[in-house]
Amino acid sequence: MALRLLLDCADPLEWERWLPSGLFQGVTTNPTLLRRAGQPCSIDHLGRLAQRAAALGCRELHLQTWGADGEQQLATGRALAALDPQRVFVKVPITRGGAEVARQLIAEGVPVTFTACYEVAQVLVAAALGADGIAAYLGRIGDLGRDGHGELIAMQRALDGVGSSTRLLVASLRQPGDLARLAAAGLAHHTISPAIAEALFASPDTAAAAEQFEREAQGG
Repeated sequence: MALRLLLDCADPLEWERWLPSGLFQGVTTNPTLLRRAGQPCSIDHLGRLAQRAAALGCRELHLQTWGADGEQQLATGRALAALDPQRVFVKVPITRGGAEVARQLIAEGVPVTFTACYEVAQVLVAAALGADGIAAYLGRIGDLGRDGHGELIAMQRALDGVGSSTRLLVASLRQPGDLARLAAAGLAHHTISPAIAEALFASPDTAAAAEQFEREAQGG
């Protein structure tokens, strides 16, 4: 299974910094990230963001639905999917109501990513419904005093055990070591913040070696 990284960010300026690098398959967002980035959570505005992401080479754009009830969430999810059917994945919280919304979207051919996963058994709901993916909150599980790494590894084993193609998307990473540890255990799909992406290139030893190579190339 090939490693796939998504940029967890709703700031288009960060998209411009990172998407051209080729490191990321695409982008994940949610209403909280939109608010933090000063981006309106509206269909019209998300349509403009979707166009911008596509122009930058984004292959997956995960947008979260919203609404006061299931009917509104379903309508919003359909509207989000219609913005760019080739790229948009609709994110749905893995609640009882969210599962019903997701079921209908999946039946209509909309790729769905469940979100806000905290429990191992929840990945089996996603698998049973045929969701494309489910985002599990590594850091937040750890904040609850639980073994986040161990529980996400158990989630992947559960999916593997039933032969599911549902992707376990590791979210809420706090440090590059999280990515390395879980990748070594076979978890191949991760959504990481720009700060974590920056940290992947922050080795002072690598920087020193690169500077030495440059000096020697120049005859210094």
